[in-house]
Amino acid sequence: MGVGALFADVRKVEVGVLDVGYVDAGPPDGPAVLLLHGWPYDIHSFAEVVPLLTSAGHRVLLPYARGHGTTRFRSADAVRNAEPAALAVDTVAFLDSLGIERATLAGFDWGARSAGIVAALWPDRCRGLVAVSGYLIDGQAAGRVPLPPVAEHAWWYQYYFATERGREGYARNTRDFARLIWQTASPKWDFDDATFERSATAFDNPDHVDIVIHNYRWRLGLADGEPQYADLEERLAGKPPITVPTITLEGDANGAPHLPPQVYAKQFTGPYEHRTVSGGVGHNLPQEAPQAFADAVLAVASR
Repeated sequence: MGVGALFADVRKVEVGVLDVGYVDAGPPDGPAVLLLHGWPYDIHSFAEVVPLLTSAGHRVLLPYARGHGTTRFRSADAVRNAEPAALAVDTVAFLDSLGIERATLAGFDWGARSAGIVAALWPDRCRGLVAVSGYLIDGQAAGRVPLPPVAEHAWWYQYYFATERGREGYARNTRDFARLIWQTASPKWDFDDATFERSATAFDNPDHVDIVIHNYRWRLGLADGEPQYADLEERLAGKPPITVPTITLEGDANGAPHLPPQVYAKQFTGPYEHRTVSGGVGHNLPQEAPQAFADAVLAVASR
């Protein structure tokens, strides 16, 4: 099956409060790899990664996150919650729903955070971890601490989303907003219109705006989470170590806010390696440098 046909075959599975849309590629009995996308991106970020992993014998799973693609809340009354613990619980529940005990987890942006949380809190479910931009676990208290002006400037959209004008602006101009983020986060990536539109359809999800706005407001302490995640968020605020085999990746032209690897390396207490990917690679690393991303996944999966 070609990549185009593969990504057209989107399945559905019940996962807690969600019906999750996902792609399932490769041999069903192969060791599982779970690839998690970020915002404003979708599962097509991994389109060229998938054949590199399936040809090595892996079963590759690509779920749409809350508020993206064909994933839907099962109830109109469900809280449109995008706090980190909720997204991570979705990840574990997704594995449960497919009967997968352990998987190699890999992701970027929101997906790297969810993968890292699973590796930290449920290491028995994680064979290994690949995380773009490293250790992204934190709590609301840290989000309330002012940063130096240059760092605050890089988070401009987080503050825009804190306003009702920002919510309305994002709802009215979702595609233009996402394109701007793609351009600023990956300033040397010369993507074409077809590549962008292939992913942008994922933002037509009816819950997309609510999920994105809640995620960034929660980080600043401007939106509440749900009580069932409070204990998990408290543990995450303590920045738990990650003990599973890990490779962190960073593009040499990442225009999105990120820390240097020497700042977060101490959080990885198991086998650990950092790789900087050169060649003008930005924030959407798996789509801009699929071979480097796949090589890292295969390396941790083999340990």
